Amino acid sequence: MSNTATILFIADIVGEPGVQIVEKMLPSLRKKYSVDFCLANGENLHEGKGVSERDVSKLLLMGIDLITSGNHIWDTFKSVKVLKTDNRVLRPANYPRGNPGVGSGIVTNKNGLNLGVLNLQGRIFMTPTDNPFAVGLEEIRKLKKNAQIVFVDFHAEATAEKIAMGWHLDGKVSAVVGTHTHVQTADDRILTKGTAYLTDAGMTGAVDSVIGMSKAVALHRFVYSTNMKYEVASDNLRFCGVVISVDPETGKALSIERINLP
Repeated sequence: MSNTATILFIADIVGEPGVQIVEKMLPSLRKKYSVDFCLANGENLHEGKGVSERDVSKLLLMGIDLITSGNHIWDTFKSVKVLKTDNRVLRPANYPRGNPGVGSGIVTNKNGLNLGVLNLQGRIFMTPTDNPFAVGLEEIRKLKKNAQIVFVDFHAEATAEKIAMGWHLDGKVSAVVGTHTHVQTADDRILTKGTAYLTDAGMTGAVDSVIGMSKAVALHRFVYSTNMKYEVASDNLRFCGVVISVDPETGKALSIERINLP
C-alpha cells in the first residue's frame, strides 16, 4: 500500500461552462498530483440547478469517482431520477428519511484502497433538515467499518457552522471541506487531531458572474426585488478545488492545498 493517498475535490461545478473547464484541466491535474480519488460537487450541473443523467455521465466519463451535492439538487425533477438510480451521486445525508438517494458512499481505487465520502448540509440560513452534527457521526461510524479514509463535503451557508463542524469531526475523518457559497476561502489547514479543513472550496465556472449566474439576471433580482429566470454565466472560467494528501494507515491528513486556476 502506498504511504499516501491523494484526493482531488472539485468545487461546485456550475453548468456547462463549469463542465468544459473541468474537461480541459482535469487530466493535467490528475497527473500533477498523482490523484487516487477524484470527487466533485455537482449540485449546479444542470443549467445551474440540480443534475441530469447526461450531466452525471459526462463527469463520470472524465474519471470523477463520486459526485456530492447540496440543497440545489432538488431544484429540478431530473435530479430525482438520478438519485433513485445512481449511488455515485450523493445528496446530503441529513435530509429526512423518505427522500430518494443516499448521503454517503465508498469509492475503491485501482489499488484496492477505500475512501468513504459523506455529504452533509448545514441548517443556518438553509432549508430545515435533521441535525448534521448527529447524523454525521452516525454515518461516519458506518463508513469507517470499510474505509479508513473519510472525506466530508459540508454544504452550508454560515462560516461559523462550517468551522464548528470541522472541530466536531477533527480526528474522526480525514477531511472536512465546505461548499455552497461559491467563494473560495483562504483558511486551509490541518486541525490539531489530523483533519484537513477548508471553509469553502469555491466554484468551478464563470468568475465574471454572480456566483456563477448571469450578472444581468442577478442584478435585476437584487435591484427590483422580483424574480427573473437564472442563466448560467460563461465568461472568465476558473477551476477551483482542493487537493488533500492522507496517510492511508491512520486516516490522518498530511497536507492540504487549494486550487484556483484559469
